[in-house]
Amino acid sequence: MSYTQLEDSELTDLIRKGDEAAFAEIYQRHWMVMYNHALKMLGNEEDARDVIQELFTTLWTKAEYIQSSINLSGYLFVTLRNKIIDLIHRRRTEAKYLDSLAAFAVEYTNETLAEITEKELLQTLDLEIEKLPPKMKLIFEMRVKQHKSYKEIAEVLNISDKTVKKQVSNAIKIIKPKLHSFTGWTIILLLAK
Repeated sequence: MSYTQLEDSELTDLIRKGDEAAFAEIYQRHWMVMYNHALKMLGNEEDARDVIQELFTTLWTKAEYIQSSINLSGYLFVTLRNKIIDLIHRRRTEAKYLDSLAAFAVEYTNETLAEITEKELLQTLDLEIEKLPPKMKLIFEMRVKQHKSYKEIAEVLNISDKTVKKQVSNAIKIIKPKLHSFTGWTIILLLAK
């Protein structure tokens, strides 16, 4: 059977049955149009690629719920639009969180840091950073000590922002319990996020 000869509705019926070749054909037919649309909306190639990956992952995992009579192209556009809106909403939420964190840090830094035995805290932090796995250690040091953004770190190390974020998050989870006796450790770790 040649999948290229089949209509989208026939391919949709096949992917509902778990046919990977039918899914690959749908992907080939629609990914470029969807990618260009996502890139136009987001203005960022990596974000566009991520959203397209989510789009087709959703298509595969929810295939059993898609009716064969559906206009597949329209379905993909609507799903893509919703994923882009979700991404933009998440980014705005993150930005608001960072703004409030920055305001908190400015407001309370002097009072809080005065109470911290800063030298001990930094020594303990350095000791715990040294214990991290090599790649995680490098990423965490770039974030905390060199104050590089996720994107800058990703570019330097030729990895994705998501990988950088995950490594920083994992490093914080490892280090956090070791700093519980210091009152100001949360500020340092929050600024690393």
